[in-house]
Amino acid sequence: VKYSSNFSFFNLRKTFIVYSYKYQHDDGRVSYPLCFIFSSPVGCKPEQQMMYAGSKNKLVQTAELTKVFEIRNTEDLTEEWLREKLGFFH
Repeated sequence: VKYSSNFSFFNLRKTFIVYSYKYQHDDGRVSYPLCFIFSSPVGCKPEQQMMYAGSKNKLVQTAELTKVFEIRNTEDLTEEWLREKLGFFH
């Protein structure tokens, strides 16, 4: 797996990202899962967290997203992290 610096645009506060990722399976197949990644950093006000969570849930339901991941520290968001999360689905 090559490291990709494409994840640098996630360095924002509360963020919703829908990301199509090229996933190479062990058997050689390639798929492009649509990943919903949301960042809700530690330290946000509880009122903001509640509003953010409500709009996140509505978006996930409306768009029928199935690969939904939360990250609290955007520095942890790497290609390795995403591959690990996607491995659960395959």
